[in-house]
Amino acid sequence: MDKVLEWAKELQSLAQAGLFYGHDVYDKERYQRIREIAAEMMLTRTDIPAEKIHGLFCNDVGYQTPKVDTRAAIFKDGKFLNVK
Repeated sequence: MDKVLEWAKELQSLAQAGLFYGHDVYDKERYQRIREIAAEMMLTRTDIPAEKIHGLFCNDVGYQTPKVDTRAAIFKDGKFLNVK
């Protein structure tokens, strides 16, 4: 993957966490600007329209968690166990 795209994704993730957990209005402004810069970086490296980038890339809230790829489901003693 293009290094600039990797950086853009990382910046967006950091900005999203900062916007969620930050309390200072000036910090939130900075995190919002970082998110906008990350979206601009994505725009320079893809053919995705700006509206779609902003819709997919700049609207999430909260802390991003890694996605888990579940390959199987196991039930034991009435409990569900995820297997990666």
